[in-house]
Amino acid sequence: MIKLKTALTTVALAGSIAAVSTPAMARDTINIVGSSTVYPFATVVAERFGRNTDFPTPKLESTGSGGGLKLFCEGIGTQHPDITNASRRMKPGEFENCQSNGVEEITEVRIGADGIVIANSKDADKADFSLEQIFLALAKEVPDPDGGDKLVANPYEKWSDIDSSLPNKEISVMGPPPTSGTRDAFVEIAMQGGCKQYDFIKNMDKSDMKSVCHAMREDGPFIEAGENDNLIVQRLAQDSDTYGIFGYSFLMENTGQIQGASVNGVDPTPEAISSEDYPVARSLWFYIKKAHVGVVPGIEEYVAEFTSESTWGDNGYLVDVGLIPLPREQRMAAAERVKDLEPMTGEEL
Repeated sequence: MIKLKTALTTVALAGSIAAVSTPAMARDTINIVGSSTVYPFATVVAERFGRNTDFPTPKLESTGSGGGLKLFCEGIGTQHPDITNASRRMKPGEFENCQSNGVEEITEVRIGADGIVIANSKDADKADFSLEQIFLALAKEVPDPDGGDKLVANPYEKWSDIDSSLPNKEISVMGPPPTSGTRDAFVEIAMQGGCKQYDFIKNMDKSDMKSVCHAMREDGPFIEAGENDNLIVQRLAQDSDTYGIFGYSFLMENTGQIQGASVNGVDPTPEAISSEDYPVARSLWFYIKKAHVGVVPGIEEYVAEFTSESTWGDNGYLVDVGLIPLPREQRMAAAERVKDLEPMTGEEL
């Protein structure tokens, strides 16, 4: 944890120096934006890269996956980011936005796996939630508790209102904002997974079903906590009645203070996440703007560092901060594509 904090400080300082000393159109520092979940991994790589090469330490900004992809796709030129991190895959609409703004050659890199956890303080009882219970606790509208195929404003105030086996405590869950890839993945995997337990919702038109399943409640029990997942961890350590939603790496780094709930009876462990037995598992990515390679120094070298076995491999240093590696064959194939800066076609999305 100390090493990670040191890395964060180093990168933040390097970014500040770059911001005041380098003209926007003539910079020599790699500019990386995007996911708060990928941020700790990219930070460790950036810190090592800056320390072990002649290139400046890349500047990183945690904007959320959606915010990062929006900035990345705004255009070509060193006033725009070179790389964006994402805790979910680029969407077809984002790819089209990139293309329309002249960001035509993009290399996609899947870096590993991660689980989205629902955690609470170690001073509280460990929870076991089903996807259905998660949906009922956090959705804006839910099936009428009195029966029938209709939706009502979420009436549940306590966990025990949903199921008597759950804690007799007010529902209080801190989670990421809509710009976050963690939020996107959570609603698509956990919320939609619970939502589809109801046939009348599952049989809705796709867009109607999505609007029901993805809408988080706004009446207090769900609290948007911004892009800084460390703030959620700090709150959980102080408040044993509150739960938090964030990536597995933040759980791993704070196991002395917090614990992850099991989902559908499965604990969030590296093995369960890698095998996708854990119900809320997802992949992590970054995207490279090929037009900036050779213009901003060090992009190819930074990417080579990130995709080396000593970094993202089974015994790589990113495992120490919570990355769950891809299978070796997938890593090797990805490293070859990255080495050639193979561009996306859009068909893979």
